[in-house]
Amino acid sequence: MTELTQPLVVAPEAVSTHAAEVPPAVTFSELVYAHFEWWQKLHAGHEAPRTVARYHELRDAFERRHGEIVSAYWCSHVESAAALTQKRRRLPWLAPVSRFHRESDWATQNSPEIAHELHRCDELAVRARTVLTGVRGVICMQLVMACAAHLLSLVDARAAHADPTAAADVLDRERKALDDVDDYYRNAANGQAQIVYFGGMAAVAIAVSVVATVWLAVDTTARPVAALIAGVFGAVVSVIQRINAGKFSLEYDVGRPYAFFLGGLRPLIGGAFALAISSAFLGGLLQLPVADKPEGVLAYVVVGFVAGFSERWAQDTLAAALPSGGPPDT
Repeated sequence: MTELTQPLVVAPEAVSTHAAEVPPAVTFSELVYAHFEWWQKLHAGHEAPRTVARYHELRDAFERRHGEIVSAYWCSHVESAAALTQKRRRLPWLAPVSRFHRESDWATQNSPEIAHELHRCDELAVRARTVLTGVRGVICMQLVMACAAHLLSLVDARAAHADPTAAADVLDRERKALDDVDDYYRNAANGQAQIVYFGGMAAVAIAVSVVATVWLAVDTTARPVAALIAGVFGAVVSVIQRINAGKFSLEYDVGRPYAFFLGGLRPLIGGAFALAISSAFLGGLLQLPVADKPEGVLAYVVVGFVAGFSERWAQDTLAAALPSGGPPDT
């Protein structure tokens, strides 16, 4: 039994050395407490080298995992803080990965209004980190960090028993600032979703146009094919026109593949309406004066483009072409 239990006995020196080591995964809460302890001793005038070393060790371990702390606010009178880290990517031209960290829940128990606004900061940071990319994502995270720092200054001021009237005015301003950040996020996310949506439209429009062009080259009398191509590009132009007018909004929290999929459906819908209306003209349901003339293909192109551009016009035209049902037999 001695041989089996002896390896489990650890020397006291090993225990003390292991306890002094910094854990590989340092949480932000541990870093906040270490910073607060260091700051309190520094402010009291008897800074301990061990406290300084402990704080820097924890900070180095934290930054190795989450990235460099580029912006931070550390409260002076309460163990609360917020920080923004950025982790560089392997490709230098890509924007760094930003992450927002906060520790203040227990310090805002008596300030529910401040806790609510800080929770909004957390929510915006999560959405910005997940949805936004590039420069817009970095800007949005910096704006969230600025609002969180101002809100934490109110927590720190209340801990120091500052004037509550001035704090109320600052809180109102921060609510408006957070509303502006939320608007910035929504506009940026909608803009990114529009780019992905347009990419889906362009990919499907090019694919359909190539197939239809080959078909038209084989059979030059296939006028609905010309209408199909025109309808596809009519749908694309319709979306571009709505984007320029600022009237095109998308669901940007559903992910890029879904936005790409929806964009790919748009030219298919326009081409389907163009084919339906051109077939209605060929079948005699609708009358096109120049349908039998050589330049009639141009008329099909115009009709197909309008059908792809305006879904409402195409639906109303098809509804008018269909025969109405008579009265029921009695």
